[in-house]
Amino acid sequence: MSLHPSLIEPVPEQTAQIAHAAFPKGSPYLTLRDELGTLYHDNDFSSLFPASGQPAFSPWRLALVTILQFRESLPDRQAAEAVRGRIDWKYLLGLELSDPGFDFSILSEFRDRLIAGEAEMQLLEGLLGQCSQLGLLKERGRQRTDSTHVLASVRVLGRLELVGETLRAALNEIASIEPEWLHSVAPKAWYERYSRRIEDRRLPKTDQKRESYAQTIGEDGFALLDLVESAEAPSQLSQLQQVAVLRTAWARHYVREEPPAGGPPSVRFKTDHEVSQAEEKVESPYPIFVTPVALSY
Repeated sequence: MSLHPSLIEPVPEQTAQIAHAAFPKGSPYLTLRDELGTLYHDNDFSSLFPASGQPAFSPWRLALVTILQFRESLPDRQAAEAVRGRIDWKYLLGLELSDPGFDFSILSEFRDRLIAGEAEMQLLEGLLGQCSQLGLLKERGRQRTDSTHVLASVRVLGRLELVGETLRAALNEIASIEPEWLHSVAPKAWYERYSRRIEDRRLPKTDQKRESYAQTIGEDGFALLDLVESAEAPSQLSQLQQVAVLRTAWARHYVREEPPAGGPPSVRFKTDHEVSQAEEKVESPYPIFVTPVALSY
């Protein structure tokens, strides 16, 4: 994927007209664009892209989307939907109302490029620099400059969405084949947690709540795998495609440890570093099974 920097045009006329009509009293993102401009330019990220190949989506827009993800606690899929459907985002990003946006996996690739190119600090340094020039930040003002924290937080949101939807896909496939068996073994809480797509929910905002949510999903996934592989389960269930995806994803994202006293096993959500070392990668439970591409979580 190559980078061909282009001039940043003003907000499209129709987008501006509709946005100001929708937000007559203003909105944070409209104000941000009006006061600080685009914050970034494609040339800020030129070192991260080769000179030839398929043209990349504008890096300055991806950088802004990454900041918005962190601010609103959105995983990649929800962020991509916001680019497609929210007027205030289109205004900030300078997009036509009809712009279709991009595939959510592009955000993961952009973060990988930032980390590989040791360019994480560009995310906040550009923003803080412009804020300082306008007098919005004082030298001793309180400001967070840890771009690594921003990237890690957004990545965790993506992983939470992935494991939750992977478990949901396995439950749906089992329900289509053995609904009575699943009804007899599934706790009521599973219906409440996995009846809707994970991307339609608001994921936890604090680190503590995210860790708790990840552990709950992990425990549920291991419980389902135990049920499917038990002697009482219909034999074909352990061979289902989505169950195999679940098994692979859990091996990548979770650690199941047997306690020394012989009690129930404990479940731990792996760190991002541990996940990056895994060989098999699940990007999505739906379009593909297992893929070794770098866009996965």
